[in-house]
Formats: sequence, C-alpha cells, structure tokens
Amino acid sequence: MCSSYPKENVTTALLLAAGTGSRLFPLTQKAPKCLTMVNGVSILERLISNLNQQGFTRLVVVTGHLENHIRHFLGNQVGDIKIEYIFSPLYKTTNNIYSLWMARKVINEPFLLLESDLVFDGTLLADMRRPDRIAAAKMKTWMNGTYVTIDKSQQVKAFFAGNADCLGEIKYKTVNIYSLSRASWRRVVNVLEKRILDGKVNDYYETVFAEMIADGSLSLEFVSFDSKPWYEIDTVEDLDEAEKLFLEDEYEDIQEYAPTQSDVLLNASNSLWERIGALNGSK
Repeated sequence: MCSSYPKENVTTALLLAAGTGSRLFPLTQKAPKCLTMVNGVSILERLISNLNQQGFTRLVVVTGHLENHIRHFLGNQVGDIKIEYIFSPLYKTTNNIYSLWMARKVINEPFLLLESDLVFDGTLLADMRRPDRIAAAKMKTWMNGTYVTIDKSQQVKAFFAGNADCLGEIKYKTVNIYSLSRASWRRVVNVLEKRILDGKVNDYYETVFAEMIADGSLSLEFVSFDSKPWYEIDTVEDLDEAEKLFLEDEYEDIQEYAPTQSDVLLNASNSLWERIGALNGSK
C-alpha cells in the first residue's frame, strides 16, 4: 500500500519497556529488564548509544515494572535524544499490544519500534531509518517465536507462529524492530483500538501486523540482520549467549552517551555504575 507521505528518515524511536521480565528473575527483582547488564553494560545503555550514533532525536519509553529506575537512568535527555515517558498502569496484566496502544496519542510521526530486551550491533539500525521496514534474520536452530516469509521484492508475505509450517519457504526470524510511516501507524492504531476494545489486551502486536499484512493494509520491507550480531534476552541462558557476542571492550565509547544519574542504580549491583560514579566524582 502506497503512502501519501514522503519517505523521510525516521528520527523518533518507541521503546516498549513495561514488562516484568519474569523469566530473568531474580535479575529483574530490583531493576527492570532493560537495565540487565551484558558484560558490564546494560541493554538500555547500549540502545541509547546506538540511537544517538544513528541520529535519532526523540525517544518515547513505555514503562511499567520499576519504571522509576528507567526515568532516573535516562532523565529527560541523553546526548541529542529527548526522552519522554508513558506509564502503563496495567503492565502486570497486559502484553505488548497494550504497550503499543498506549503510544497512540503521543506519536504522530514515522518511528522505530523496539523491544527492551534486545542487544545488537548499532550499525544494523542504519537500514531501519526508512519507514515501513522490518528487521529479520534467517532462522537458526536456537531461534523461536514469530517468523516471516519474504517475496521476491523483499516485502513480507506473511507472519507465522513459531510452530507453524510455511510450506518449505525460507523462514526469517523477527528481531522485534520495526519502522512505521505515519500512514501505516494510523492504520495500525485503528486495528489496535478494535483489539483493545474487544479485551484482547494479552495479545502480541505481531498479531495485528500479521492481520494487516494478510489483508494488504500494511506493507513491510525486509531488512536483513544477518551481517552483524544481535540477541534477544528473555532468560538467564539467553544472557549467557549474548555475553559471548557482546564484549565490554567493544563499547568503550559508550560513555559519550551514558546517563549521569548513576547513584539511583547502586542497588542493582553492577560494577559499571560504580565506575561511572567514580569518574563523575573525579571531575
């Protein structure tokens, strides 16, 4: 479906960070999932650095579980990115479809949609700066969850649940990073409204995307994430695997964009923030 809006670069990001991260307990008992440390650097810190380096200027964060930690961590601006927050009061009893719906009145421009449990090489975002795209990678044995199939023009043909059969076609695992144009977002919001009014607050937003791809009201261009490392962290086992891919010394320049309110995270017991506090005290 063609959009009446120009294909301008995306400079706004929406981060869904309301969940309790129950599968990462006890790491998420005193800090939200996005503040989980991966070799000494939190998921959120890596994300902020990546967004800054790719020229994003606005970040909207949907919060829930221990939301004050995220607010204190980021403040109102990091680098060139202005930060805004939406608190989801029903975060314990709803899923990411509800978190996405919460952003309907705040975002009216093209944006990048991300989940708060992803670590990835920041250069991969360069090809996601254009609207109406989906990040995906060829399915491997360790991957599970939603996948898509792609046509010859690199457009998504269909979404599938992890155990569904796509009749021999190549499977591409969704990375849970999407870019949406204003026109696409408005159509998505209309479908979200219907789902929420029907009480389907525990669905995944992928069910909305799948429905819209099927009826032709949404088009998403495939962007491959196969060239650089990425990982979705849901469990302690996932964290172990991610730490094999993302080493602390690869992010030595991350402090350029790091938040300064490190003292609020001392109870999260991470040595990185102790080092940041020491550096700040020496200035």
